[in-house]
Amino acid sequence: MASTFTDLGLELMATGENAGTWGTKTNANLSLIEQLTGGYLSQAVTNSGTPTALTIADGALTGTAQQRVIELTGTISGNRIVTFPLLTENIYIIKNTTSGAYTLQLKAVSGSGATVTFSATDKGYKLIYLDGVATNTGVYEATVGAAGDVTLTGTQTLTNKTLTLPKINENVTTTSTSTELNILDGVTSTTTELNYLDLATLGTSAASKVLTANANNLTTISGAVLNTEDTLTDGSTIAWNVINSPVAKVTLAGNRTMAAPSGTGPAAGQFISLLVIQDGTGSRTITWNAVYEFPSDTAPTLTTTANLGDIFSFRYNGAKWLLIGQTLALTLS
Repeated sequence: MASTFTDLGLELMATGENAGTWGTKTNANLSLIEQLTGGYLSQAVTNSGTPTALTIADGALTGTAQQRVIELTGTISGNRIVTFPLLTENIYIIKNTTSGAYTLQLKAVSGSGATVTFSATDKGYKLIYLDGVATNTGVYEATVGAAGDVTLTGTQTLTNKTLTLPKINENVTTTSTSTELNILDGVTSTTTELNYLDLATLGTSAASKVLTANANNLTTISGAVLNTEDTLTDGSTIAWNVINSPVAKVTLAGNRTMAAPSGTGPAAGQFISLLVIQDGTGSRTITWNAVYEFPSDTAPTLTTTANLGDIFSFRYNGAKWLLIGQTLALTLS
């Protein structure tokens, strides 16, 4: 019975064959095993567009796919392919040192098995595994380390990666000062909350420094502060969200009731202002909710003249909205 060979080229000798040459052939097998487990090969990549075919040589040390470490070299002027023989089942360390910003794909010589590709900028190492499937041998990149670990070097883009206790060296480019970065230590804000601090988002520029605070807890605002005047909906009972609309106006088309202020989170110290306008008929009245507090518990009498307005300003004490000022019978246009 004649000798046979494994898919990696090792000779399997039949009983009674190769009399007197077993020693030579066994030594050849051992040399091939040594080469398969620790050998190195520098292989130039064909630049013609034809795939570079790595080979298995039965019983010999000359196959280009019979090394553990294969360094792919040469100048390439386009995306190139390197193939392995079908049925190959082995682990390889592949180093890409080709010149040229083009991809380099590793695959089986035929079939539709999986492939591994060096990107155009990846001039490093890949640990790959060939599964040896008969007609569709697949090439897979083996992950070194725990799943999800980032072990990249050089300039890389990390997409959807989780960094657990990362150590960032001093070679990180930033435009922030150490003092500015220290301010963020311990911050638990969300991205949306942090965006509120962005001066561009607030509609101004950093150079204007519209808001400053000193060591004495004094906050300075350079420029006017605007609370947009909102229009409340007139109705038998008028609702006023004093959080969304701290400055508001309403035109009365009948005798009305002013409901208690609404809105989540009013706090003691908040100021609000309301302009009450008579319609073209005039003599409209307001019945104020008891949460509005007036001097001597007596609400003022509104202007009765058509189209004139009255302004009321209140300060919240945590329980009631205290009247702090009123101006009546104002001509508005």
